[in-house]
Amino acid sequence: MSDSVSIRATAQVDPSAEVGDGTTVWDLAQIREKAVLGRECIVGRGAYVGPGVRLGDRVKLQNHALVYEPAVLGDGVFVGPAAVFTNDHFPRSVTPDGRLKRGEDWEAVAVVVEEGASVGARSVCVAPVRIGRWALIAAGAVVTRDVPPFALVAGVPARRIGWVGREGSRLTEAPDRPGIWVCPVTGALYQERDGLLSEL
Repeated sequence: MSDSVSIRATAQVDPSAEVGDGTTVWDLAQIREKAVLGRECIVGRGAYVGPGVRLGDRVKLQNHALVYEPAVLGDGVFVGPAAVFTNDHFPRSVTPDGRLKRGEDWEAVAVVVEEGASVGARSVCVAPVRIGRWALIAAGAVVTRDVPPFALVAGVPARRIGWVGREGSRLTEAPDRPGIWVCPVTGALYQERDGLLSEL
């Protein structure tokens, strides 16, 4: 690992994990075997990164976020405090005949979070699910289906309640241009077509 990596003494980082330059791993965090963390990531206190999980550059995992394998997070993803990414279609501790389940007894499925998306505090993403780029998951939401890029979703189960831009603020529809949405902070324009939003 590079000298620019900062790992607190109480964190556990498996020797086979790859940790990018400028990344900080805080107290009591656990990075499991063969996980890959990009450059300038922040892994908060008590966060968990499962075996083989891949984080892009400048990803922030807040305190006690639980990212189970085989999750994949793109560049610039934010995961709020105590958010959970699941990884099992049918979670059981034992097989039908009562044996303790082992790795070969189930198939792990992934949560995939694309570039720039944010997952709010105490939300749950139920795998398999894909969260589109720059989407925003509200605090406490339960995500059970794919989220399109730039969508703002909330609730249990999570449903789209609006659109957000790269800056993160909720977009407003242009009064004189149907289907055109505007960021109130940056002025950036977006177009809605067939239930999807794209940048202009």
